[in-house]
Amino acid sequence: MLFAIYSLLSAGLFAVLDAGDVALTEAAVGAGISTILFLAVLALTGHEERPARGKNRLALTVVVATGACLIYAAGDLPEFGEPGNPPHVHVAPYYIEHAYTDMGVPNMVAAVLASYRSIDTMGEAFVILTAGLGVVALLSVPPRRRRHKHKPGKSEDDS
Repeated sequence: MLFAIYSLLSAGLFAVLDAGDVALTEAAVGAGISTILFLAVLALTGHEERPARGKNRLALTVVVATGACLIYAAGDLPEFGEPGNPPHVHVAPYYIEHAYTDMGVPNMVAAVLASYRSIDTMGEAFVILTAGLGVVALLSVPPRRRRHKHKPGKSEDDS
């Protein structure tokens, strides 16, 4: 619940800073879908822990290999915040100079999200849609009936 409150406060902060698109996404995903998904998973989780059935060596191998590849690839990244990085030299100045003339939208963030990065924005919309469908799928699972253990030597009338 604290994460939901934090996300809602963050969405309010984004709204105050006139970043309506980010505020809406934070409110929908951070405070809304994530909280519902978390509560649904808690509701579907059993009360007793079951022992694991063997070790999944394939999953461990995939995780370790992926981690090693990510660590290796991180070595090729440019230094964080360096002014000579390609986004600062090539992309950002073009957006700043041409956003209004190309799009006719006074808000540069909206112009970038709606036109220059429209495919990425559509991808983000699909992510939100997929998260929403995941929540609907989790919430549509009928609740499991709890099995009451019958103690030997007692009849049902004794309890």
